Amino acid sequence: MTTPGPRTAVDPIDAFHLYDTTLRDGSQQEGLTLSVADKLAVARHLDELGVTYIEGGWPGAVPRDTEFFARARTELDLRCARLAAFGATRKAGVPVQEDPQVAALVDSEAPTVTLVAKSDLRHVTGALRTDGEENLAMVRDTVTHLVRLGREVFVDAEHFFDGFAHDPDYTTSVVVEAFAAGARVVVLCDTNGGMLPHQVTEVVEELRARLKAAGHAGARLGAHTHNDSGCAVANALMAVRSGITHVQGCVNGYGERTGNADLLTMLGDLQLKMGLDLVPGETLAEATRIAHAIGEIVNMPVGARAPYVGASAFAHKAGLHASAIRVDPDLYQHMDPRAIGNDMRMIISDMAGRASIELKGRELGFDLTGQKNLLGRLAGTVKQREAEGYSYEAADASFELLLLEEMGRVPRYFEVESWRATSQQLRDGTLETEATVKLRGAGTDGADGGRSVAIAEGNGPVNALDLALRQALRDRFPLIDELELQDFKVRILDAHHGTDATTRVLVRTAGADLEFTTVGVGPNLIEASWEAISDAYTYGLYKAGITPSAPGLG
Repeated sequence: MTTPGPRTAVDPIDAFHLYDTTLRDGSQQEGLTLSVADKLAVARHLDELGVTYIEGGWPGAVPRDTEFFARARTELDLRCARLAAFGATRKAGVPVQEDPQVAALVDSEAPTVTLVAKSDLRHVTGALRTDGEENLAMVRDTVTHLVRLGREVFVDAEHFFDGFAHDPDYTTSVVVEAFAAGARVVVLCDTNGGMLPHQVTEVVEELRARLKAAGHAGARLGAHTHNDSGCAVANALMAVRSGITHVQGCVNGYGERTGNADLLTMLGDLQLKMGLDLVPGETLAEATRIAHAIGEIVNMPVGARAPYVGASAFAHKAGLHASAIRVDPDLYQHMDPRAIGNDMRMIISDMAGRASIELKGRELGFDLTGQKNLLGRLAGTVKQREAEGYSYEAADASFELLLLEEMGRVPRYFEVESWRATSQQLRDGTLETEATVKLRGAGTDGADGGRSVAIAEGNGPVNALDLALRQALRDRFPLIDELELQDFKVRILDAHHGTDATTRVLVRTAGADLEFTTVGVGPNLIEASWEAISDAYTYGLYKAGITPSAPGLG
């Protein structure tokens, strides 16, 4: 484990702390479990992002975290971030030198230790079952002990805001005790996530006045906010405006209950809106990629509507917006999405006009400038097809095929003579499903590929049809084996018609360095699925650069 050297008060990199707790507090999110390998991978991405501190976990209390710090010594080469170990103050009535969890913090060899300390007197008496004076001694003893051992020590004042509202004198005394013992930062925690921005401002300003009176005017304060009131990021920003220079959060807003403050949203707001120079511009431009990479590692994908880094953060649907964006993208965007590594995206729907389609075509690599007739036909076709149940908002591949069709350039890799899928229940109660696909196709060598008949059994009719179509195309187009259907979504439209309702299917396909979605609509699941699947293979072959050239098919 390589970490930056000790920082001084005048070190420019130390002017503001961006402290990430994804590996500890974020992992408390329901359904989120990190292996040690996952934690190491996430830590590397956080270092790429340029955070100041990475809180790796609680060694001594969580076995995986103990292993993480052990492996980090040899497997993490941090260029920017400093590793922090999280733990608690000594137990009540136990000498600090004899507390095993304090010893585990020392054994982790983390250069920074963040201690959680009770700052709400009700928690001291109710949870710790001790008195206020012993709690102050626990803070004092643990901070002093770790500082003497050469550790940089932060103190998380747990339930600070609730405690301050209940007994501001006692809560302030905990903060003062931590600073007097040598704590570098005391972090004000909205542990229950119930504060509102104006309350944060009022409390921080009052605390700073109290600290000044106690001789700690220049002491550094931090903010740790949760999102239970929907204000985690706003509360952190108001704390910064009140003079706080250390903020804690989790990438993508992971965390217990409704999550912690989203570190990436805070970074975007602080740097792009409030003018703080936290990371280099080229580093900030990697934020979207890093957000999605971490989302894949933890198996919690970035929400489409996530600020700055979500797929919909700069997506435009209304035709009125598109007309203005064609003139000047800044008219309907609060910033240039490229600064955060994202991009503008046009959504094609029944609200789309010519401007929307022109911009979407440009996004897909087609210059449709001045082609009014084509744009008009496309707009009319999109509106008609959306009325029939199609949705191109999440199916760019199907829209591109529609665009190619209108331009007379759609590739014809095969013509379907017929397809069918049958299911029958056998005597033993098992269900047998079989599909037959008959088609004519074009080979890649320019010759007529001839007629193909393929029969396949599958786990249900849709799977059987997919396997049969792949089998029929495999000899002509071996690339088919690289394309894999990864997701399959079904929506029943006009549900009041019952079993006679229209069905829409979205199929996500990946492989051959591609990932795309196609849509199919039909009076039943099988017909809609066939359209989405056959379009997926057509689009995959087209994007791979394979050109059919048999007469009548190319």
